[in-house]
Amino acid sequence: MRAFDLQKESFSEKEKRNIEILGILRKRGPVSRSDISQEMGINVVSISNYIDDFIKYNLVYEKELDISEGGRRPVLLDLNPRAGYAIGVGLNLMNMVGLLVDLKGNIITKTQIARPQASVKEVSECLLEIVREILRRSKVYVEKIKGIGVGIAGLINKEDGSIHWPQKMDHYYTYASVDLPLRGLIEKEFNFPTLIENDSTSACFGEHWIDSQNNYKNVLYMFSGVGCGMIINGELYRGAQGYAGETSVYNYKEQDLFNCDAAQPCFIKRWDLDLGIVQEVKKELLSDKQKAKGFLDVISGNIEDLDLRSVFNAARLKNPVALAAMEKAAKRLGIKIAYLVNLLNPQIVVIGGGFEESGEEFLHTVKNTVGEWAFRESTSNLKITYSQLRENAVALGAASLVLEKVFAQL
Repeated sequence: MRAFDLQKESFSEKEKRNIEILGILRKRGPVSRSDISQEMGINVVSISNYIDDFIKYNLVYEKELDISEGGRRPVLLDLNPRAGYAIGVGLNLMNMVGLLVDLKGNIITKTQIARPQASVKEVSECLLEIVREILRRSKVYVEKIKGIGVGIAGLINKEDGSIHWPQKMDHYYTYASVDLPLRGLIEKEFNFPTLIENDSTSACFGEHWIDSQNNYKNVLYMFSGVGCGMIINGELYRGAQGYAGETSVYNYKEQDLFNCDAAQPCFIKRWDLDLGIVQEVKKELLSDKQKAKGFLDVISGNIEDLDLRSVFNAARLKNPVALAAMEKAAKRLGIKIAYLVNLLNPQIVVIGGGFEESGEEFLHTVKNTVGEWAFRESTSNLKITYSQLRENAVALGAASLVLEKVFAQL
């Protein structure tokens, strides 16, 4: 198999058919040529021409014969998962995950570290180290690795793979001051074609790509509530320049004045990744010594080291401070989702980015809030669920975007 252009943003009709045929084989294989023909509505001869090319590249192979209902038994086809591999790296709310996956999306090896601090320099160095570690563990696969996909926060410039990073200064955010040439750094060190994508967009694609049970065409993936990945009419939606999915508006000059009483902080105001939960808990603990003692006894820690996972653990143990902060955050997230549901009318909303660890009570509150705030017509058949890929969603989605381009460019 040859080298691939991972910067290609649109596909020809032939490339779309490549993706669709190989997608059927990846999700449903082994299947016959006639099964693929029937599902796509394309004649068997045309399907066979595509399949012959795939077999030539060792991407597809013929398997055991199906049971015949009379006449010649049809040959079954399946995707060869070992024909190629991709590396995916994802920056999550609480950690950074690196994966090596095969063509079927199976995880071959995984490594992870705690999420680095907000410094763009530290994030980029940790990302490079994760790729180094994956390659150290994957020496027997290196010759068949087709590329590296990275899912990360920020506004991604598709032309040069640079990132406008949301750097926090005091209690203000700025996107303009830090411009990281991440794709260039990765390609220079590892000599693999590299794709950089927004974290929520990557995660959304991963959920859609791996899902073999459902065929949802309209999907929202809420990355903790600060970003939103979108599948619209079966295709990943990135917008005109690739910046779609930011769920907030922001003006640092006005941020201190920008609040609303009904859902403070305002549901379209820029949020911290943890939805403000840690800050809310710290504020409550510092104002009441008795509550602080009860909380810190539960988590066996101190206020200075308090993080989101500690709050999740305290909520599972029914600590009232943690439960109150979680309920407040769940309602704010539910209001934001309700707005997006009214706007886009999806079939399913997936909540991830770390909040899949927050427990069923959090999800229940989100669902109830969406039901209360969104139009009944938009929610009658709506499914709201946690990410099935959990902490692997961003990394697996980034790797899957690489594999999609491999499928297309044969």
